[in-house]
Amino acid sequence: MDHPVTAVYDANVLYPAPLRDLFMRLALAGLVYARWTDAIHDEWVRSVLRDNPELSPDRLARTRSLMNEAVRDCLVTDYKDLIESLTLPDPDDRHVLAAAIRSAAVVIVTFNLKDFPHGTLARFNLEAMHPDDFLASLFDATPGPVCAAVKRQREGLRNPPKSAEELLATLEGQGLTQSVARLRQFVELL
Repeated sequence: MDHPVTAVYDANVLYPAPLRDLFMRLALAGLVYARWTDAIHDEWVRSVLRDNPELSPDRLARTRSLMNEAVRDCLVTDYKDLIESLTLPDPDDRHVLAAAIRSAAVVIVTFNLKDFPHGTLARFNLEAMHPDDFLASLFDATPGPVCAAVKRQREGLRNPPKSAEELLATLEGQGLTQSVARLRQFVELL
């Protein structure tokens, strides 16, 4: 996979917050042309509010707005006409595939690989990748910039601050095991 790559981030990559922070920083570093839709935003926001009802919807709306402002051309809007023509194991995921097609993405970054079958995606020159595989691929192609993005993430953590090892443990807990194994080799740079 050539880098930077155009990737649609599924909602499960945008929540939990440590993954959203890291994958946003990868986009801000120019390592990924990140794309998403308002429907994808709606999904991750619903999940956050379900799990954290004490959070303010206004605060999440602000996060959503800041994300859209920070990443150039991130918001895919002209995809809805494709949804009905697409078939996936979970029909509720068709909007993600439609957005990927419209944005000329080459990858959908998602934990739900079974919901995006290889055969279906291949017809559109797309693949679905687990966030760990995606990050490991980025790291293998551009280790310095990935380390710099992780360092910026760590430096941005103030409440509470985290050491490099604490951040890596958090990311490992989010399922980024092979990526964290690679990053640990460069912990002094993080």
